[in-house]
Amino acid sequence: MSTPATASIHKRFAASAARVYDAWLDPDWLARWMFGPAVRDEKIVRLTTDPRVGGEFSFVVDRGGALVDHVGTYLALERPHRLVFTWATRDSLPATSQVTVLIEPLGDAACQLTLHHAMAPEWAAFTERAASSWQKMADALERALAT
Repeated sequence: MSTPATASIHKRFAASAARVYDAWLDPDWLARWMFGPAVRDEKIVRLTTDPRVGGEFSFVVDRGGALVDHVGTYLALERPHRLVFTWATRDSLPATSQVTVLIEPLGDAACQLTLHHAMAPEWAAFTERAASSWQKMADALERALAT
């Protein structure tokens, strides 16, 4: 078996682990930090989640007239410490990657998030770009949590 290519980021938040965790599962919160103008030049079309193990999500955005549907299945949901889900775009299915989000509480009002995005080995050249995108989203989440 080949070793996956992995993009990783770390981010400290001045918010509780539960608050950061919940922002990953609520479509209203996802619209504030993961997609849309807070992160990149795109319009949100539809964000849906079924936050349970085995539940699926679909995040559809319009990027310059092209609809992109980010899809996945929740593999682990351990509030407020760990989320694991598959990640792909609808047009790349059945190939998927896997994202693991670990949230470590640092007292009542702070936490440390570590994200690992494991992709097929042939995506090794993409890991730096993926890490940059996740970092941009984490920075947008920090701004959203501060408001």
